[in-house]
Amino acid sequence: MDLRRWTHVVAVADRRSFVRAAEQVHLSQPALTRSIQAAEAELGLLLFDRKGSEVVPTPAGEFVVERARQLVFNSHCLERDVALYRSHRLGDTAFGVGPFPAVTFLPGLLADLRREHPGINLRVEVSNWQLLLKRLREEDIEFYVADTTELPADPSLQSRPLKRQPGGFYVRAGHPLADTGPVSLPEAWRYGALAIRVPVGVRSVIARMLGLPSADELKVALECDDANLLTRVTLESDSVLVAAHAAVAGEVAAGRLKLLEIRDLPLLQAQAGVVTLRGRTPSRMAELIISRLPLLNE
Repeated sequence: MDLRRWTHVVAVADRRSFVRAAEQVHLSQPALTRSIQAAEAELGLLLFDRKGSEVVPTPAGEFVVERARQLVFNSHCLERDVALYRSHRLGDTAFGVGPFPAVTFLPGLLADLRREHPGINLRVEVSNWQLLLKRLREEDIEFYVADTTELPADPSLQSRPLKRQPGGFYVRAGHPLADTGPVSLPEAWRYGALAIRVPVGVRSVIARMLGLPSADELKVALECDDANLLTRVTLESDSVLVAAHAAVAGEVAAGRLKLLEIRDLPLLQAQAGVVTLRGRTPSRMAELIISRLPLLNE
């Protein structure tokens, strides 16, 4: 079966509609329908159930689509890599990063790449790991760097851990707690905590210290995926920021943020990693970026 027909199979599976899939692959609907029928006849399998206007892969279809998707992806990778080999270029890439990587090691890494390779084009998506995982599965990005604490066990995913980023509680200079010495976590928490989506493990530690029955009872005053926004709100209010030390190092050095000393606080750190689709061939630029990340044990 030629590659175009595999592409048609993947498009129908993704779009769940012959009309939308035909638009995606630039065919008429009857032509796409004939292509799928020919694929089913050649394989001797029914790939899709037609349920009204929706098209759903059969169990056999899901088996075939998974392998067809990898075949199509690898074909695109080969075309791209051959073109890059001919032109002696590193190529472009798109990848994702979580909120704290975006404000810690990523700016310096990107600045170095721009100096060394001014002709490259990069697309970086900053979001939480759940949305980045969705983008990775859809193959809109080559990899992402974000929290992996709750990453589902999935043989199609490959994760390599980064060095852990310890964190703490920060307040603005002049905050009522800024120069009082050690305080309890409940004392700090009553001012309202600001944080990105707190990993389950960290939530459990904080909930236990606050005397809550479970992590589900923990209330965060402001939770968002923009670390810079959280920092700005902290600087302009009496809120308490939960952040990786590296994310606010500049504000601390400038004297604008102060690290609170919390009594009996255990080490708080989240586990981040580089997540890719197993078996996919990365672009040369993606390989270069990943090689410069602070990977654990490297």
